[in-house]
Amino acid sequence: MADRGVDLSALPKEVRDQLAELDLELSEGDITQKGYEKKRAKLLASYVPHLPKADLSLPDVQPSPSHSANPSPSPEAPGPSTSSASRHHRAHRSGGARDDRYRSDIHTEAVQAALAKHREEKMALPMPTKRRSYFVQSPIDNCTPPDTSSASEDEGSLRRKAALSAVLAQTLQSPDYWINRSVQSSSTSSSASSTLSHGEPKTQPQPQLQPGASVLADVLAHTRIENSVPPDVTSTTPQERGSRVDLPPAIKGMSRGQSRSSMLDTADGKRKGVPVSSRVSTKIQQLLNTLKRPKRPPLSEFFLDDSEEIVEVPRPDPNTPKPEGRQIIPVKGEPLGVVSNWPPALQAALARWGATQAKSPALTALDITGKPLYTLTYGKLWSRSLKLAYTLLNKLGTKTEPVLQTGDRVALVYPNSDPGMFWVAFYGCLLAEVIPVPIEVPLSRQDAGSQQIGFLLGSCGVSLALTSEVCLKGLPKTQNGEIVQFKGWPRMRWVVTDTKYLTKPSKDWQPHIPTANTDTAYIEYKASKEGTVMGVAVSKIAMLTHCQALTQACNYCEGETLVNVLDCKKDMGMWHGVLTSVMNRIHTITVPYAVMKACPMSWVQRVHFHKARVALVKCRDLHWAMMAHKDQKDINLSSIRMLIVADGANPWSVSSCDAFLNVFQSHGLRPEVICPCATSPEALTVAIRRPGARGAPLPARAILSMGGLSHGVIRVNTEDKNSALTVQDVGHIMPGALMCIVKPDGPPQLCKTDEIGEIVINSRAGGTMYYGLPGVTKNTFEVIPVNQAGAPIGEIPFARTGLLGFVGPGSLVFVVGKIEGLLMVSGRRHNADDLVATALAVEPVKTVYRGRIAVFSVTVFYDERIVIVAEQRPDASEEDSFQWMSRVLQAIDGIHQVGLYCLALVPANTLPKTPLGGIHICETKQSFLDGNLHPCNILMCPHTCVTNMPKPRQKQPVDVGPASMLVGNLVAGKRIAQATGRELGVVEDQDLIRKHQFLSEALQWRAQTDPDHVLYVLLNSKGVAVCTATCAQLHKRAEKITATLIERGGLNTGDNVVLLYPPGIDLIAAFYGCLYAGVIPVTVRPPHPQNLAATLPTVRMIIDVSKAACILTTQPLMRILRSREAAASVNVKTWPTIIDTDDLPRKRPPQIYKPPTAEMLAYLDFSVSTTGMLTGVKMSHAAISTLCRSIKLQCELYSSRQIAICLDPYCGLGFVLWCLSSVYSGHQSILIPPLELETSLPLWLSTLSQYKIRDTFCSYSVMELCTKGLGTQSEMLKARGLNLSCVRSCVVVAEERPRLALSQSFSKLFKDLGLSPRAVSTAFGSRVNLAIGLQGTSGPDPSTVYVDMKSLRHDRVRLVEKGAPQSLPLMESGTILPGVRVIIVNPETRGPLGDSHLGEIWVNSPHSASGYYTIYGEESLQADHFNTKLSFGDPQTLWSRTGYLGFIKRTELLDASGDRHDALFVVGSLDETLELRGLRYHPIDIETSVSRAHRSIAESAVFTWTNLLVVVAELSGSEQEALDLVPLVTNVVLEEHHLIVGVVVIVDPGVIPINSRGEKQRMHLRDSFLADQLDPIYVAYNM
Repeated sequence: MADRGVDLSALPKEVRDQLAELDLELSEGDITQKGYEKKRAKLLASYVPHLPKADLSLPDVQPSPSHSANPSPSPEAPGPSTSSASRHHRAHRSGGARDDRYRSDIHTEAVQAALAKHREEKMALPMPTKRRSYFVQSPIDNCTPPDTSSASEDEGSLRRKAALSAVLAQTLQSPDYWINRSVQSSSTSSSASSTLSHGEPKTQPQPQLQPGASVLADVLAHTRIENSVPPDVTSTTPQERGSRVDLPPAIKGMSRGQSRSSMLDTADGKRKGVPVSSRVSTKIQQLLNTLKRPKRPPLSEFFLDDSEEIVEVPRPDPNTPKPEGRQIIPVKGEPLGVVSNWPPALQAALARWGATQAKSPALTALDITGKPLYTLTYGKLWSRSLKLAYTLLNKLGTKTEPVLQTGDRVALVYPNSDPGMFWVAFYGCLLAEVIPVPIEVPLSRQDAGSQQIGFLLGSCGVSLALTSEVCLKGLPKTQNGEIVQFKGWPRMRWVVTDTKYLTKPSKDWQPHIPTANTDTAYIEYKASKEGTVMGVAVSKIAMLTHCQALTQACNYCEGETLVNVLDCKKDMGMWHGVLTSVMNRIHTITVPYAVMKACPMSWVQRVHFHKARVALVKCRDLHWAMMAHKDQKDINLSSIRMLIVADGANPWSVSSCDAFLNVFQSHGLRPEVICPCATSPEALTVAIRRPGARGAPLPARAILSMGGLSHGVIRVNTEDKNSALTVQDVGHIMPGALMCIVKPDGPPQLCKTDEIGEIVINSRAGGTMYYGLPGVTKNTFEVIPVNQAGAPIGEIPFARTGLLGFVGPGSLVFVVGKIEGLLMVSGRRHNADDLVATALAVEPVKTVYRGRIAVFSVTVFYDERIVIVAEQRPDASEEDSFQWMSRVLQAIDGIHQVGLYCLALVPANTLPKTPLGGIHICETKQSFLDGNLHPCNILMCPHTCVTNMPKPRQKQPVDVGPASMLVGNLVAGKRIAQATGRELGVVEDQDLIRKHQFLSEALQWRAQTDPDHVLYVLLNSKGVAVCTATCAQLHKRAEKITATLIERGGLNTGDNVVLLYPPGIDLIAAFYGCLYAGVIPVTVRPPHPQNLAATLPTVRMIIDVSKAACILTTQPLMRILRSREAAASVNVKTWPTIIDTDDLPRKRPPQIYKPPTAEMLAYLDFSVSTTGMLTGVKMSHAAISTLCRSIKLQCELYSSRQIAICLDPYCGLGFVLWCLSSVYSGHQSILIPPLELETSLPLWLSTLSQYKIRDTFCSYSVMELCTKGLGTQSEMLKARGLNLSCVRSCVVVAEERPRLALSQSFSKLFKDLGLSPRAVSTAFGSRVNLAIGLQGTSGPDPSTVYVDMKSLRHDRVRLVEKGAPQSLPLMESGTILPGVRVIIVNPETRGPLGDSHLGEIWVNSPHSASGYYTIYGEESLQADHFNTKLSFGDPQTLWSRTGYLGFIKRTELLDASGDRHDALFVVGSLDETLELRGLRYHPIDIETSVSRAHRSIAESAVFTWTNLLVVVAELSGSEQEALDLVPLVTNVVLEEHHLIVGVVVIVDPGVIPINSRGEKQRMHLRDSFLADQLDPIYVAYNM
């Protein structure tokens, strides 16, 4: 590739032709990269100036052969013969993929340059990860590719130039090419990854990365081996997890500070403990590298975050171009001449020609092969129209009740391939004085946009449709043969207008032909940007005047021939081809779309054959003719005096016109006959270029700066030729019209001469209104422009045309775009067509279909965001598509200076089509927002284009002294946030004192004093009591276990014993057996027999960590522990002594142990926190006695009471209620193991009803099971006599923020069964104190408040009204237990906070745990969590830190003692909060938003990794919906939380791990994700 310094434009034409041929071969894959470079080097060898080192660089632009001059061939160049041969070769192959017809060399060159610039900046985007099954697209036969030659009548895309000139192909090869290149030039690429996300130097560089550190990332990103095994985490884990032990999860025995830093990542961005080779982390690393590139705009323009206003407008850039010209003066068209023999009405012209020139041809229609099918003469047209008019007026109803009245609206439903029937129907309606409304033929009931057509028919009051017999047969029918009721349509009567069904009028009948007046003549449909279809009414006088103006402007003569390729139902096709042609007795040859698809040359052949004078085409037709013209040698176009280009107002039409002229000039086409024009449904023809005189110079073109255009200013492009737009004029405005340019938004103020604005027209020849929509009409048809001062410039109303443009020299009109294609992003305007052109200039041939591409904007976070959706070819590979998408991003960024928000590729043929085959933009946008688009590839780039984020919050250093903070709070009238439960009271009774000291003694005392009182009843899934325990039975069972322990265990006092039991009474007996023996029980959840691999390691870990000397369990569990399956996941040879307690001999222990002091350890409580930390806390005898007493007082428990417990009995409050509380208070506990609910859902509720339970305790998982599973069955349960009116308190035991939505839906669902809405409440406990708040029997109902989420992120609590935007409902976490004090503390400064602040909840209570049980006796850590003092305020009290954030609010309610009640609100775990952009987020809030984003999101979880927010969503729908979730999740998090999601991971239901309390294990999820063990359906990396 040694072409450094070769000026390609100076090479001989033959050499250039050969280079182009080479490039073509490469782009089509006929030659390898290596072969290409070899051949190219050989060709250029003799022209290369010899430099010391040839480097890769972009060759300058290469003009396509047709444009270049022909310099004299140089001696070394091959002779002309080879060149012509090569050209012939190209001609032979250009039929398909390589579309020379899309060439816009200027634009292509710009795109290459933009991409080259990006490559200098070197950025490797991480490619999304897809599950294998996801690649299987629908079988090819279902997705017939849409015709690549593309789409519709109104298809903009075809004219947009895009075949990437070969240079681009050559500079953008495969990924390996990028990689090789970065290897060659490693010096540049290393900069991308030398600094990492925190800007610190990398602390542990991976050994295999040399200076080109990002090379590996590239290689990994692009060469993803699909079936690679996930890396084995266990073997490569470096042994350094802060102070975590090297066991599967982690053990908590460290300060909160430390545990956080070890859970969040080290600053170098690589997570300790995740192997470096992991695919995921490499990708995230790449993502971070791409995000470090500077965003636009620079930081100075970022918005400041005012606590009230989220977003402020950025300060204007002083360099923004401003209009400087004077105010524009309205432009007047030439006067409309008066010709003596012009008819008084259009029908009169038809009558005249029908009578005097009956044999003269009016219309020739073609068959599908392009041969003439029939010719309608003026005589026939007149007589048939008369018949139809007579039939409509006299034969549809009765004489007294005719169906049609004058002025009624009638739909015309005819296919384009039958213009004759349409003409007759149209003129028949005019003669009958009814108003024709031509519409497209509906293809199916659910046709895209058919609902909007229904709106049009409704607003126009249409109830009758005319159609042809053939068309009627083709319409979709119901079972009994009637035409289906189309979606959104009014009821229609269908009338067939074929001649055989028409009646010849009686001799004396004559149609009434009045002189043209202001009554409506016909209604033309128009679709607005939002998709609504409205009818533009054209009056009879406007129709006539428009025909006269066109006749004058185009200089039509009687008897000329016109070839019309456009749709004759609307727009230019109708105005020239149906109306003006009849006025001038022109012979029209119509070439329908279907014919063009089959035979693209047909219109050129017709012009040649009929020596037509005028042709009416779109750019698409010019392309198609160029494509096919090779086969036609003897075509002559010299007869054409006017080639009208209907979409010449589109800026991308210039190149089509040029290219067409280049090909056909040799066939007699004259340059001056090409006449672009501008039209609009409201103003009809706006401007048209008049044919020039022979040999006169062609009009000049404007080369405008796209930057200027985006600010609405005209600037001739000088500096940067890449972002230039070349526009041609559309001639002068129509005769008799007046034109102004006004600002497109706000009041219609006149623009300055160098400003782009909307063209408004005043003319008698324009539309008069949107039929039936007076409101919209006023804003469009009755605009009075105002001057700078805001004063109207006159009385005359103008109509808005929807075209954006300006008036150039000599009053020539230039159009640069349409209002409906306008995308306003951050105050700058971009044109959808321009973006499409740029996207298509990125060699899309292998990846997407041209012409099947939609660009629109969606509003997300206070600004418009640009979305591009394209149809992907079935044979495009993942790599190709991703490559194409990333280049489109770069090209649009480089040329338009605007970031794309989302780029989606959908399978072929899946985008909604308009009736003529184009893409229905509004429906596409709607599907995108509804999540129904089903893309097969998606790339989101919120990081680049969301530039209006509030500034990250800088936390203020606390340098204020404690005293001044206290005083400050008092001055501000804030109370210190603290609350206290009621007094525990003094125990009088001596018996109770004994009982109260130790639970083991309480049980013995109960066994003596009340031996037959039943303490426990255990139910099975049928609700049968399978096991009961009286006080005596429990005592005896405990004694048997004690005896066995002493005998077989060989234990010392104070040894730890693991209890491994299913929920039941055995567990309780074993617990008291341990207390009697003086050993420390540790309850552990047994492993799940079906899932040993996941559950057994945790059991093993607790056993190891607690250094258990012995395991007590049942026989089945003992077999499992020693089984072969268990051996697969843990070492079964090293279990401590295992004792099964199923059949023990009746023995009594020699004596029962009594602890010397109540401060002695009673049991260990182990639990895995939501962050995946395993923590064991020590509970002393004194603590459990006080806790039981506290619960007894709060819930008023005594021996005659019954409570029902449906909880897991292994840790926390669940264990206390299951095993301890009954023995202390003497009440009866009905035990319902939660697992039994899986086989019998109503078990818990029916137990409550059957036993008339007043107080019940459950977990959120149980409540969710009932809500989801029984929600629909409340009627059936009611019929079975289920009654919950007895329940006065249903307490959910939790260590999290109360789940308000779940509690409310539970209460609502079972309200019919008598459940009181006041019954449900939530308890709150933590590791340091198992029960802090619990809703008791006395005290007020739990209160709910609404807090402002924006303030909450700043750790402030601001109460708002229900339903306020950004409000979050929170429910109080139970009443504070007796003997408990709670205070809210700043976790950083450890000072008390006022009650309007969010802070850590600290607790002081006699039943707090006495410390963590850790392997290392790290006392400092325990001191930090268990015996902490405030830094000021009350420095004496010892507090325990719960690790939860919350606040206290004094309510209006009164508590039991008559004081105002202080409510405690828990917001979330401190360890789980996400610190992003300086603000504090709670995962549950983001997850709530995510779960609402799409109906198929079953559950979601979020976590952060190296400052990136990762969202994992479980997909409950089909896999094809997976990619729909990516934009919706990104949108909702941005809108509601002002955060940009870094990675979206879509997984199967059930992947997010949940613990026994129903809490998500987000850190486990994070570890699995980073170790690539999730098997996700899709992973999207947002750029």
